[in-house]
Amino acid sequence: MFIGRDRELAVLDELHDSGRPELFVLYGRRRVGKTELLQRFCAGKRAVYYLAAQVRDRDNLRGFRDALRDGLADPLAEGIEFPDWTTALGFAAERAGDERLVVVLDEFPYLCESSKGLPSQLQRFWDTRGKRSGLMLILCGSQVSFMEQEVLAERSPLFGRRTGQRRLEPLEPLDAIAFFDRFSVKERVLAYAVLGGMPAYLGRFDDRRSFKENVMREMLRPEGYLFDEVQFLLKSELSNPATYNSILAAVARGSERVGDIASSVGVDSTTANKYLHVLRELRLVEREIPITDPNPLRSRRGRYRIADRFIAFHFRHLQPNISLVHAGRGAKVFDEFIAPDLPRLYDEARTDFVLAHLRREAAEIVGEEIVESGRFPGRFVRAVGRTADRGTVAAIVVPEGSRSTASLERELAELEAAFGTPATKLVYTITADAERPLAVELAQDEGLG
Repeated sequence: MFIGRDRELAVLDELHDSGRPELFVLYGRRRVGKTELLQRFCAGKRAVYYLAAQVRDRDNLRGFRDALRDGLADPLAEGIEFPDWTTALGFAAERAGDERLVVVLDEFPYLCESSKGLPSQLQRFWDTRGKRSGLMLILCGSQVSFMEQEVLAERSPLFGRRTGQRRLEPLEPLDAIAFFDRFSVKERVLAYAVLGGMPAYLGRFDDRRSFKENVMREMLRPEGYLFDEVQFLLKSELSNPATYNSILAAVARGSERVGDIASSVGVDSTTANKYLHVLRELRLVEREIPITDPNPLRSRRGRYRIADRFIAFHFRHLQPNISLVHAGRGAKVFDEFIAPDLPRLYDEARTDFVLAHLRREAAEIVGEEIVESGRFPGRFVRAVGRTADRGTVAAIVVPEGSRSTASLERELAELEAAFGTPATKLVYTITADAERPLAVELAQDEGLG
């Protein structure tokens, strides 16, 4: 199932049709859908796609030769032994001729493991042959830190050679819930609350089964596809995952400030800050500063939260109960620990839908570009946007069964005191309509409807 990514495909197609040689870098966390995106892009094009393996350099060169043979239907490639990647890519450039040829090196960090000088070889190739060829060369990798430091950073031999780059992010909430045709809207939102926007995780839930059955099958048994996924992720990115595990667990338990996180883990604040910095670079945690803070760059009011729904669920519900899961008591974990927390998970996920709308679509309703947005800890006001001319937008979600709007009036008064102007009110509702799951209404001054 291929959902979303229309914008990313459009950018790749634009580069394909540019008439110039292109060196594009695509990277992002494992399971975010890079390979699926590239394979979809290559379909119907003159393309050579090679997925690298963690083997010796000679074996990867042979694998690339076979990909050239198959992608170009070129029998001349059959008996060639490439001595290095400069020669291999030179062969591809020669075969490109005057036509566009897409060459994808997927899991590029694996190639660099077996060929330490590969970035330098690519630099020489691009400077001497590549930038005068018909190639569109795509380097793709799942190790985010490697791609940013060894491919894109100034110290890399490839610095300045790329013609474009993209860090592929998880799907937006509305795209994510499109995976589940048979679920009710509430079940779709709960699935997003647990899985986040990672396509490979979303694809594991079978909407012919209930939400509970899916959680039990994929997470709450040792054989489940998602049972060990967080540990695989951390081990692929981090050399010492133990302390990162403890920090993520502390944040999931509710520690929000550096001092509290450090105390919970048993390290000093300086050390905790260093680990948190790495986790922020990987976008696994984020530091949220209240949007009402008058000096956000120097604010001491920042609070940490886990930025990924799936990782938050893992450290809040799976890791603390890992012994029960191994003992075959996943049903007990669901009934006693997860089910009572579903209303909170649903509520948090609903705020993600609101924030995504504020960032991407609310400007059409408000009539001004929204340049800043963030969560707001109100009972009614769940998020706030700031427009280009410093106007305020209050994103309101009416609590179920609520009759009194006294809390809303206090929250709006707080925003007006902070920003000096009354807020434009947008009222958000998760509907039961699968075709229009998020309803948004511009509220009149005299009320919410």
